[in-house]
Amino acid sequence: MKEKEILNPQDADLEEAVIGACMVESEAIALVADKLRPEMFYTEVNGMIFAAVQSMFHAGKKIDILTVKSELAARGALEKVGGPYNLTRIASRIASGTHVEYHACILRELFIRREMIIGSHKQLAAAADESVDITDALGGIHDLLDHLEGDMGTADHLRTMGQLMEDTLAQVETRVEGSRDGITGIPIVHIGGDTPLSTDKLTSGGQRGDLTIIAARPAVGKTAFALHLAKTAAAAGYHTVVFSLEMQGERLGDRWLLAATENVDASHLRRGQLDTSELRQVREASQRLSQLPIRIDDSSVVSMDHVRSVARMLKSKGECDMIILDYLQLCDMKSDRNNRNREQEVAQATRKAKVMAKELDVPVLLLSQLNRMSEGRPDCRPLLSDLRESGAIEQDADMVMLLYRPALHGLKTEHKSKYPSEGLGVVIMAKHRNGETGDIYFGHNSSLTKMGDYIPPEEWLMKHAK
Repeated sequence: MKEKEILNPQDADLEEAVIGACMVESEAIALVADKLRPEMFYTEVNGMIFAAVQSMFHAGKKIDILTVKSELAARGALEKVGGPYNLTRIASRIASGTHVEYHACILRELFIRREMIIGSHKQLAAAADESVDITDALGGIHDLLDHLEGDMGTADHLRTMGQLMEDTLAQVETRVEGSRDGITGIPIVHIGGDTPLSTDKLTSGGQRGDLTIIAARPAVGKTAFALHLAKTAAAAGYHTVVFSLEMQGERLGDRWLLAATENVDASHLRRGQLDTSELRQVREASQRLSQLPIRIDDSSVVSMDHVRSVARMLKSKGECDMIILDYLQLCDMKSDRNNRNREQEVAQATRKAKVMAKELDVPVLLLSQLNRMSEGRPDCRPLLSDLRESGAIEQDADMVMLLYRPALHGLKTEHKSKYPSEGLGVVIMAKHRNGETGDIYFGHNSSLTKMGDYIPPEEWLMKHAK
């Protein structure tokens, strides 16, 4: 191997293979858009071509050799990349894009190796320079490692339900084994139903191409409600993809386990204090849940472009029938910024979510926060206008469901129905572009891990019987 190749690991043929596949096969870019960036290409010309292709993908444009040529011409870069002849030459070398995803992973690895070499040289120079504070030198090494590890993990957040259940169960059993009076971590201060909801009666189920907003104030149960919907859809055989920006996957796994068991105490699961019976139930539930067609992406930094890229890849494999994103305000919008304010950024994100629903022909459920306005009302009941950065969310959504639990506000009864508020939840169908609006009542246990249709207590029914 030549000395230059050792110092700069690269493969120009592989770069052209990826670019050519993206121009020849329409689904190829969806498989690599989240794995590669233009700067990861060693050859500048290849990086410029990929930048154009990637930009077209994010803009939802059709991609082929002719449209790429037009895009490069519009950028004033067509001649810089060798003109139409070079584009044709690259595309003609590709018979199939079957291995494009694997090729992209190799290119990313080569880029990381180059970055490692360059960064290591800089850190060696800093270590040898006695004028550089040793703390700063050590900090530079840590920063380099964080940078490299971040690039290594950009597309490795998808797990099958089986993988998630295995990881969640491993954590549950670790908590049981390592529990010390309910403390499973470092003791800093040591002191000695499967019942479907009746939402389908109003919605007729999640409709393909629809964007549904599920909104609530913090701690009302947005995530729990969404997980219930995901499990119900998956149990019916629909492939569901959950993007969790707020919670680690294993925490979602905990909630699914509690929902799938009869009498496991949530605090016992959290503290690792499961008795023999509870541990047996958890293990059996994990086996059942492992069979569900659910995929979970719990990457802490997720943009709408990332969601679309992953969803398109899974859709091309027949493994994406519904998408759930938890939640909108945590979505990374840095890539969308162009001197826009927060409301404009949210508008762009919700618009992309709606376009994605139509493009992939699947229902997209987008969780969102409500502002504090509802807390100033006597019954604290939320309204459509309470959506944070509400204008675009309300405009793009086909349905808006507002979650409401009167008991959280100290109310003994729900104002409209007069039902007792304990264990009562309300789904307020505030907007329904293609159907009726109204209230849907559901019951839940104290930990909000089990949900089903609401049945008033017997004494309430007797009292209000005519």
